[in-house]
Amino acid sequence: MTSHSTSRLYQEAAANVDQATAAIDMDPKVRHILSAPMNELIINFPVQRDTGDYEVLQGYRIQHNNVLGPYKGGIRFHPGVDLDEVRALATWMTFKCALLQLPFGGAKGGVAIDPHLLSDAELERVVRRFTHSLGENIGPEFDIPAPDMGTDARTMGWMMDTYLNSRGPGERQNARRVVTGKPVELGGSLGRDSATGRGAAYALRHLYGELDRTLVGETAAIQGFGNVGSHAAVALSELGVKIIAIADVTGVVHDPDGLDVEKLRAHADDRGGVADYPQSEGLRVEEFFALDVDILVPAALETQITAANVDSIRARVIVEAANGPVTAEAAAVLEHGGVHVIPDILANAGGVVVSYYEWVQNKTSDRWTAKDVDERLRDAMWDAADRVANRRLERRCTRRQAAYMEAASLLQTVYGLRGIFP
Repeated sequence: MTSHSTSRLYQEAAANVDQATAAIDMDPKVRHILSAPMNELIINFPVQRDTGDYEVLQGYRIQHNNVLGPYKGGIRFHPGVDLDEVRALATWMTFKCALLQLPFGGAKGGVAIDPHLLSDAELERVVRRFTHSLGENIGPEFDIPAPDMGTDARTMGWMMDTYLNSRGPGERQNARRVVTGKPVELGGSLGRDSATGRGAAYALRHLYGELDRTLVGETAAIQGFGNVGSHAAVALSELGVKIIAIADVTGVVHDPDGLDVEKLRAHADDRGGVADYPQSEGLRVEEFFALDVDILVPAALETQITAANVDSIRARVIVEAANGPVTAEAAAVLEHGGVHVIPDILANAGGVVVSYYEWVQNKTSDRWTAKDVDERLRDAMWDAADRVANRRLERRCTRRQAAYMEAASLLQTVYGLRGIFP
């Protein structure tokens, strides 16, 4: 997969914000506030390896903005994690939550490690030590982590347990909402695992409604087959889309007659990736983006579609299920070519929507059914897509610009109502 420049990533996130705040004629004072994160934490913490040796790891928590509510955002474990990447991701979270009208601000965290190179015991020690080191910088009404690349429900269970054990006995039970994306047995929400992938499918379904087209019989290629990509593949298959190619770090599998997504998931779980799946032919990574498909779903890392490969893309619709998968130069080429791009702050917002539902269920000691969660998710995604579509028509701009303007408008309104203290 294409390597990414994280300093460039933050520049692009900041450029999107600048463009949107200028377009809605935002108060310069508010623009200035949104131009930089409120808090940036760099934490160096020791972890004992199974050999008995100690290693000092570097972790980050960037709290971009909390005018709408508690900071909210995932924790990423990946060797490429650095300060600029986390800044960009935190900035996008602020605008994603605003676009979906959630009472959350934007944050992101990460540790620069490869979790696949750690034993389960080492991984648990990393999670617990990082959580302990964050201390009072997270909390159920202050900053609420969630899973991201390289972390999962189990990770969140360890984070929650570590945090709860730092509380007094009377506080422990009502602080479970300090993280979302937990195992259901620990207070997690039904439907949270699949939420980002299903949300992307709902955003795509809305777009096809705008275009007065049907998804049945359309072809798609998905880059990334982790939590987001695999659930997106299942959801798109349910809507009648034929998934003909899937790429992950192990390789690319392709079947022009359509891949059996459930069989491929079982194979990937067993083998650690999609490579060598028997009912398919392998492709080179550079061939993947050039496939003749209707829909392309980048659901892996940032900056995967760039000036170097954008001219080879034949898909007419791109669903940004990953954060920042299309560079600004590539986005301009796609727009000029009439390709419909569903921007990341809309396309992959399903995860934070259902994280909000989990937080509410914990706060009220309630448990919603999977059907209830899924229907609420669909309605939230379609409401946001409606508002983006209307603003796009009104302003004659791209979907990305419309999404950022819609989010910026709410932030402008809230700052206008609250004012700046003192």
